[in-house]
Amino acid sequence: MDATGGNGGVGVEYAGADTGGRDALAQRFEAHRGHLTAVAYRMLGSQAEADDAVQEAWLKLGRTDPGAIANLGGWLTTVTGRICLDLLRSRTARREQPIDETFVLDPVIGSLAPADPEQEALRTDSVGVALLVVLENLEPDERLTFVLHDMFAVPFDDIAPVVERSPAATRQLASRARRRVRDATPSSDPDLGRQKQALDAFMAAAHGGDFDALVAVLHPDVTLRADAGTLVRGAAVSKALQGARAVAESALMFARYTAAAQQVMVNDSMGLISVVEGRLNSVMAVTVTDGRITGMYILADPERLDRLEVPGLTG
Repeated sequence: MDATGGNGGVGVEYAGADTGGRDALAQRFEAHRGHLTAVAYRMLGSQAEADDAVQEAWLKLGRTDPGAIANLGGWLTTVTGRICLDLLRSRTARREQPIDETFVLDPVIGSLAPADPEQEALRTDSVGVALLVVLENLEPDERLTFVLHDMFAVPFDDIAPVVERSPAATRQLASRARRRVRDATPSSDPDLGRQKQALDAFMAAAHGGDFDALVAVLHPDVTLRADAGTLVRGAAVSKALQGARAVAESALMFARYTAAAQQVMVNDSMGLISVVEGRLNSVMAVTVTDGRITGMYILADPERLDRLEVPGLTG
């Protein structure tokens, strides 16, 4: 990525610096961009909003004397966290209704075969859709504290001024968030090979219209979230289902799409994308435990799908 401009770069002048100083600061900022984007994505659940938050952090840096910053990485992390916290608080204030059980956040789609070590590192450092759904139900201050401390090891003394609490109160906030996350996040086998076996079995059963085989690959208490947005109606409307038989019946309704789906990485796990006439139709992430699918998270909102980046999209 160009450090001085273009497509998310930081080609913005800041007061009091010559061109050489600006370029040097831009290079230092770019070294932190991946980390900052990871922080913002966990906070906001949207890659586009995360990119905007990181760009705002650059603008704030441009209005600050860099010589007065002892630890640039730490400063940028807390500034990005504060920007995201303000966005979350604004989002919560505008929201007329709480997040319902069909909501699925914007996933990050990746290739099954990373082309370089950097992409592999991003995969290893990614976070699952299921966890992001849980984070969405935390209060903004809880989410910030949990993300910064538990995921990125930011000290409570640095987080406390952001949430306007004492370090002790901030520690309690993180403890409460940690309990909520632990109690609500489904367990998942991290082994991609076992995930693929379960997904292969699911696709084969759907393709063959084999209801019993579908039930067999689904955990008895499997949950399904399908977020189609507010405009989609009919069979493809947003829904939340629980239980192997209910999920299997729904899977059979969309078997033709499953049979033609492409296996991809969705955040940190295996998943599927359905492409119709060259356009992304849906993205599904799964959680797998003991060889059976325990959770299915489907984004089928056309408006949000249009904003996602899909490596090597083919129709």
